[in-house]
Amino acid sequence: MMEKDFACPPEEGKHDEGTPTRGKAIDFNFLWQFGVLMALVVMVVIFTIFEPKFLSERNLLNIAEQSSTNAIIAIGMTFVIASAGIDLSVGSVVAFTGVVSASLMQMGFPVPVAILAGLILGGLCGAVMGWLVARANIPPFIATLGGMSVFRGLALLYTDGKPVIGVPDSFRQFGAGDWFGIPSPWILALVGVVIAYFIFNNTKFGEAIIAIGGNEEAANLSGINVNFTKVMIYAISGIMSALGGVILTARLGSAEPIAGSGFEMNAIAAVVMGGSSLMGGEGKILGTIIGALIIGTLRNGLTILNVPTFTQQVAVGIVVVLAVLADQLAKKRS
Repeated sequence: MMEKDFACPPEEGKHDEGTPTRGKAIDFNFLWQFGVLMALVVMVVIFTIFEPKFLSERNLLNIAEQSSTNAIIAIGMTFVIASAGIDLSVGSVVAFTGVVSASLMQMGFPVPVAILAGLILGGLCGAVMGWLVARANIPPFIATLGGMSVFRGLALLYTDGKPVIGVPDSFRQFGAGDWFGIPSPWILALVGVVIAYFIFNNTKFGEAIIAIGGNEEAANLSGINVNFTKVMIYAISGIMSALGGVILTARLGSAEPIAGSGFEMNAIAAVVMGGSSLMGGEGKILGTIIGALIIGTLRNGLTILNVPTFTQQVAVGIVVVLAVLADQLAKKRS
């Protein structure tokens, strides 16, 4: 089942012979996601040629597990970008909520309570970012850039710069275990995809996000509570980042205050490559998942080929720039 085209329609009275029809927009979205999927296939083929072990079952499972964390965080980022915003604080929220949850378990709190506390804290962090954007009228880039520094600093202060170790084995099931024979991170990512897809396709809230991203003033005039919606959007991003932090902590068996560095770049890359425009007005959850798989495959393949980490960062940055450039060129032609 293909995702709906969530591009905002042209304003009334703007249609002319040069305006693309609805059918053309759907064709463009299909071609974009098909092209991204083909790029993933080509990438797999290339890495397999250079290293046949790339297609081993163990390595494919590793790619899927690593990509699931980014996919979950990128789902939250899709909500933000669809509203014409950006959230640079997600990596720091991953670290902050991770160390808080792990420390609560270390103190003897039940695992579900510690996880819930981390998710609530993530939601509060996101809501603060949303309030700064919506009510204080601070540009999203500046507000979340400040949040990135503040939440990272809080994580370091909370732990005195030391990792939190000694999490229960039952908690590790969230990151390194399986449920019904399926790796638990996959299930959590799948649940996130289903919920987010439903919100975008079947709720007024999803329509409000797209409307705000397309034309905030028009959305406000149409009766949408723009400020409240923005706060909720960033709160969702915070919750998804916290969930990513839970999975990462469970997978590693410890929480690092420096964890999540660079996660914002990976999430933004996944969303953009999935077909959501940085200009807002579009949200493609299924495309975001494909984008997350591309990022995971790229990093894994380069690691197998012994490409240095810093070079991998360059490669991911180039991919993001090319994806944005292709998106802009395609929209100009349409």
